Amino acid sequence: MLFIAAPLAVILVSLLIGRYPVDIGTVVNVVFCRITMQSCNIEDIYQTVVWDIRLPRAILGAMVGGCLAISGAAFQGLFRNPLVSSGILGVSSGAGFGAALAIILFHRVAAIYTLAFVFGILAVVLSYIISRVYNGTPTIMLVLGGVIVSSVFSALLSLAKYLADPLNELPAIVFWLMGSLASARYSDIYIAGIPMLIGVSGLMLIRWRINVLSMGDREAHSLGINTSLNKAIVIGCATLATAGAVCVSGIIGWVGLVIPHIGRMLVGNDNRILIPASFSLGAAFLVIVDDFGRILTGSEIPLGILTAIIGGPFFVYLLKKTKGGGW
Repeated sequence: MLFIAAPLAVILVSLLIGRYPVDIGTVVNVVFCRITMQSCNIEDIYQTVVWDIRLPRAILGAMVGGCLAISGAAFQGLFRNPLVSSGILGVSSGAGFGAALAIILFHRVAAIYTLAFVFGILAVVLSYIISRVYNGTPTIMLVLGGVIVSSVFSALLSLAKYLADPLNELPAIVFWLMGSLASARYSDIYIAGIPMLIGVSGLMLIRWRINVLSMGDREAHSLGINTSLNKAIVIGCATLATAGAVCVSGIIGWVGLVIPHIGRMLVGNDNRILIPASFSLGAAFLVIVDDFGRILTGSEIPLGILTAIIGGPFFVYLLKKTKGGGW
C-alpha cells in the first residue's frame, strides 16, 4: 500500500511547488473540477499552472521513472548482475541517434518521438541478433552485443552532432540528450503511454519467471522453463518500457541502476516484490528530482545532470560493495 501511495503523494506535492506557488486547496479544487468537468471559479492562471503545466509533467515523470527503474530491475535479475541498467542493450544510444536524426531532418516533435522510439527498439533487436551467433542466448553474448551496438550508435550520434547546424540543431540535440520533462503534454502521456503500459504490464506478469532465470540457464531448464523464449519476452517488455520513456524524456541515466538497489535494500531480492517496488520508487524518485530541477535555479537543470550527480557516487559504492562482480 505504501508503494502505491508514495508516487501519488509525490505527484500531489509537485503540483504545489515551483516559481508560481499554489496552495493545496486550490490544487485540489482545480483537479476535482477538471476531473468532474464542472465549472471552476478559480482564476485561469491557477488552472493553467496546475492542470496544463504541472500535472502532465508530474504524471509523465512518474511514468518515465517507473519504466526506467522496472527495466533496470528486470535486466539485473536476468543478467544476474547488480551493475546492469536499463540501457545495457543499447536502447539509449539508439534513441539518442534517432532523436538527433529527426532534429536534423524533420524539425518536428512527432518525428523526434517516433525516430527515437524506433531506433531504440532497433538497437536492442540488433543486440539480440548479435547474441544469437551461438545457439541459445548466453548472457555474456547479450551484454557484448549491447556494448557493440551502443558503441556504433554513439559514433553515429557523434557524426550527427558534427553535421548538425551549430546555431539551431546542435543545441537542440545536446539539450535533448541531457533529458528533460519541460515540454510535457497530455498528448505525450497518451502516445508514449502505450508502449510503456505494454512493457510494464508484461514485466509485472512475468516477474516470477525472472526469479527462475536468475538461477541460471541449466537450473531454469530443469524446472521446465524455455529460457530463450522467456529471455526474449523479458528483454522485449523492458525495451518497450525503456524506449517509450526515453523517446519523450530524452536520455536520463542512472535511474535504472540506482532505484532497483534501493528497492532491493527495502524488500529483498524476490522479483515478485522487487519489480513493482522498483516501479513505485522510480516514479517517486524522478518526480522529486524533476521538482529540484525546477526550483534550484532560475533556469531548469536537465534531469540527466541531477540523476548523474546522485548515481555516480552510488555506483562507486556498488563497485566497492560488489568488487565489480555479481550479487
